[in-house]
Amino acid sequence: MDPLKTYKRILEGKEKPKFIKAKEDGTLEKKIKEAEGILENCKLCERQCGVNRFKEKGFCGVGNEWRIFGAHTHWGEEKELIPSATIFESGCTMKCVYCQNAPESMDYNLGEEWSVKSVAEWIERKWKEGCKNINFVGGDPTPYIPHILKALSLVNVNMPVVFNSNAYLSETGMKLLDGVVDVYLFDFRYFSEKCARKLSSAPDYPEVAKRNHLLAKQQGELMIRVLVMPGHIECDAKPVLRWIAENLGNVYVNVLGQYHPCWKAWDFPELKRNLSSEEYWEVISYGKGLGLKV
Repeated sequence: MDPLKTYKRILEGKEKPKFIKAKEDGTLEKKIKEAEGILENCKLCERQCGVNRFKEKGFCGVGNEWRIFGAHTHWGEEKELIPSATIFESGCTMKCVYCQNAPESMDYNLGEEWSVKSVAEWIERKWKEGCKNINFVGGDPTPYIPHILKALSLVNVNMPVVFNSNAYLSETGMKLLDGVVDVYLFDFRYFSEKCARKLSSAPDYPEVAKRNHLLAKQQGELMIRVLVMPGHIECDAKPVLRWIAENLGNVYVNVLGQYHPCWKAWDFPELKRNLSSEEYWEVISYGKGLGLKV
């Protein structure tokens, strides 16, 4: 069974994207009102800071403005997604010491302010230029769920929505996206709680990621990225793949081997070097041995 069957039907014009259906039945408008209320007591990511984002910023550093540090046609995503109209939002719910997009991904103030209308117009323009999907990424797009919903309410093209995230959303965040997102492009970064806290300041990440991957498969179609990092093969990469094989079955899994030291990785001995080809293929072979199509 093709794990992206519905996504491909949308591209072929045989089915409408979820957000268009949600606009037509009034669901999207209800979600927008709910999301706007949450901004006063933010609980969009698993930290559930509870801050009033009209007045202050939580751990993610994001306020009420939509700040974007990049927006372009992306040719570096998975082959099924390209060309992808990709929006990079500033601010993140995790603080990965090896982030390749830092500091722009971390610092809200480094992004440029975009209006909801300008994002919607950009999306429609990219659709006319031949992009296959609208891809919300970051940083992480989770703090911007209310903005994303509003922008989609103004979009009138049959463009599937990809939510490209670290999977550290709260259940509230996942509920808001249900019936709107066509493809969840989720990282599954850690299987070790210790590693998640040490390298990304993300308590409870393994359990949150498990829950959200299961929810994502129920709510739409799921693509999973597993970044292989030196020194984290036995504690993270392999057990993540084993859990996927045992709990998710037929899903799209992309094992990423492009790790190289970035940002603050130099402060961590095991992360100071590139991943070797031998390490990468060890993980690939392990995944195939589990029956995964990696």
